[in-house]
Amino acid sequence: MKIAFQMDPIGPIDINADSTFRLMIEAQERGHDLFYYTPEALAYEEGRITARGWPLEVQRVAGDHYRLGEMQTADLAGFDVVWLRQDPPFDMFYITTTHLLERLSPGTLVVNDPFWVRNFPEKLLILNFPELMPPTAIARDLATIRAFRARHGDVILKPLYGNGGAGVFHLPESDRNLASLHEMFTGFSREPLIVQKYLPDVSRGDKRVILVEGEPIGAINRVPAQGETRSNMHVGGRPEKVGLTARDREICARIGPLLHEKGQIFVGIDVIGDYLTEINVTSPTGLQELERFDGVNGAARIWEAIEERRA
Repeated sequence: MKIAFQMDPIGPIDINADSTFRLMIEAQERGHDLFYYTPEALAYEEGRITARGWPLEVQRVAGDHYRLGEMQTADLAGFDVVWLRQDPPFDMFYITTTHLLERLSPGTLVVNDPFWVRNFPEKLLILNFPELMPPTAIARDLATIRAFRARHGDVILKPLYGNGGAGVFHLPESDRNLASLHEMFTGFSREPLIVQKYLPDVSRGDKRVILVEGEPIGAINRVPAQGETRSNMHVGGRPEKVGLTARDREICARIGPLLHEKGQIFVGIDVIGDYLTEINVTSPTGLQELERFDGVNGAARIWEAIEERRA
């Protein structure tokens, strides 16, 4: 197949952690042809969806992990699969790329389905499953957030469309910075905030469960660094081996059919204790860590699912 990857610049990636790189390696080993471009190069041109990019070859060699062919403007309708793999923030630029890529259907398979990526942002899709999530409020109004905190005590406050642990604050009952943080956030953004009851189980880790076509294939645990609340690996969280619990499987059984139906082939959910906290559909990670810890080739499972859909 002809495969195009829409992603952030390939040069700086960590080849031993980046899930997109692992998907590229697997695709190449399966005989597929690769093309790479950044989101800024995506365009609508008189009825065509195009991208300026490069034919690509990858190899697991640090400092020499990719080779580019000659730059060209490609009509993406000529590809079998286009991967939507740039990182958030989930802003209007990101949303616009989903509108453009959606126009490639049905001839080209876009993974994950951009219509539902746009309608299923990580911290909003969980609202479909209130019985699985911790107490949560989404609001811009300070009085609403204060009332939530009064009911639940310790809370986590974060941007609704943030990523990678950026802007995440743990506010114990004794903390007096809520109004100042609200003022700061609302001063540079018109987006709401999300506030959730603090889950002490996070000290033991924030589990990332990986699903392919709505079925769990394994999990890794991400343990916060000393003195940190956030467990994201971007901010020093330590990945470790972990198994799936009965509660994890219950959560996956509840959400899996919807993910499969809506074309969300590769998804990573976050579970703290018994609670589902996020459903990551934009650019999930964790494939390489899962493979190292459990020997599960998630990239192969994903390509098998894609090849089956294309067939």
